[in-house]
Amino acid sequence: MGRCALPPLLRYPTVDELSARAATLVTRHPHRARLRRVGTSRAGTPMWLLSVGRGTGQALVVAGPHPNEPVGGATALRIAERALADPRFTEDVDTTWNLLLCLDPDGSRRNEDWLSGPYTLGHYFRHFFRPGFLEQPEWLPDGAAAAALPETRALLALQDELRPFFQCSLHGVDVGGGFVELTRDLPGLAERVARIAGRLAVPRELSPYDTLYWPRLGPAVYRIPPPRRGDLAAAITEAAVESTWYHPHRYGTLTAVVEAPMWGVAAVEDGSPSPDAHAVLRTVSRALRRDTRLLEGILARVRPSVSRGPDAARLLAPVDDYVLVGPGLADAWDPDVHDGTARPLPPLDIARLTTLAISGRRVALRTAGLLHQLVTRAGHDPAGALPELNRLLDEWCADYRDRYGARWIPVARQTEYQTRVVLAAFELAARRARGAPARGEPHADSRSGEPEWSSEPAVPMHRE
Repeated sequence: MGRCALPPLLRYPTVDELSARAATLVTRHPHRARLRRVGTSRAGTPMWLLSVGRGTGQALVVAGPHPNEPVGGATALRIAERALADPRFTEDVDTTWNLLLCLDPDGSRRNEDWLSGPYTLGHYFRHFFRPGFLEQPEWLPDGAAAAALPETRALLALQDELRPFFQCSLHGVDVGGGFVELTRDLPGLAERVARIAGRLAVPRELSPYDTLYWPRLGPAVYRIPPPRRGDLAAAITEAAVESTWYHPHRYGTLTAVVEAPMWGVAAVEDGSPSPDAHAVLRTVSRALRRDTRLLEGILARVRPSVSRGPDAARLLAPVDDYVLVGPGLADAWDPDVHDGTARPLPPLDIARLTTLAISGRRVALRTAGLLHQLVTRAGHDPAGALPELNRLLDEWCADYRDRYGARWIPVARQTEYQTRVVLAAFELAARRARGAPARGEPHADSRSGEPEWSSEPAVPMHRE
């Protein structure tokens, strides 16, 4: 193992482990790596920026924007190691890498009960936390000038200071496949993502729900439309409001949102036609409607006894969001509902139908998991909700596993996939910034020279 590399991460790092490992890299490379505090969270947790290189061009990587998506922190450390080990990513392109280790450290701490495993769907959803929409620091629902969260203000200040030519936001898909969203086109990225995903046996999500109405730049690569105002359901699921993805657009910044899956589903990259798409849509929308009504009833029963418990307000906010959007999503997907306002769905193949089914079940599972935590943390269950919530969580997780074939992707492979995609996007963005033609240098998705990552196809997920 080279001097740049830290011991490999076989599980997700905690907030404290991220900063400790970054500090170790700085100690080993004091002239090439720096660590500075760029903000403080609502709970007083430091927000650390790890910078590697001393080039004039700036690349900004944002890890942990959604706290239930921890792969980004591991990826940020991996990128730092690659940049320290290979001058092609720093000196040769006159670039400094700036890696924000965690944008939402408070939310990330709330997920630490599941970070070290066991990596089962039931364990994940019972300990899952993601804040309500208005508490997610990447979003700017009232514009940058009115940004309320200190985490958001820290990121905006960093963007205005660095004016990066390339920004990357690191996200994770709990169940599904990998994909990339861009604020500007990067020709050639889709082909690179396909090669990286194929070599690491990571499914590509060809029709993500997030990108349902977005321009497609290539398989698993989508163009983020400029922000627009919309209703809450649209804001939660689309780029419907101003965001930190677009804030540095004025500086010529290209932003890439790189999604890496935790549990992969092969069908999300199946572009073959469905024999009866409308029947599938009816089943999915009716299930979401039924599940939402069921969860609304449980919420009404438990709210009086849990609303004063520890963290109740922060746990109830996302529950209320999910319960609010569920019926609207069901109506939008149901072919028998024609109210004249819903946008028609794009052409439906197996990949898109699978993604919609997974998305509907995700809303229900997240709601049930948060309700389970509310009751558990309250310390009493006068409404007798826990047995019902446990049954629903078990049934719905089994549905992901058995009907859709959701299979765990090891943390090291998630990290390697996301790292390679980021470096591929960076290389293309650097060429775009220089206005230079393609060169013969090795691609970021080529073999890393590390024995654990071969260019041959990886072991299929169902055999791991």
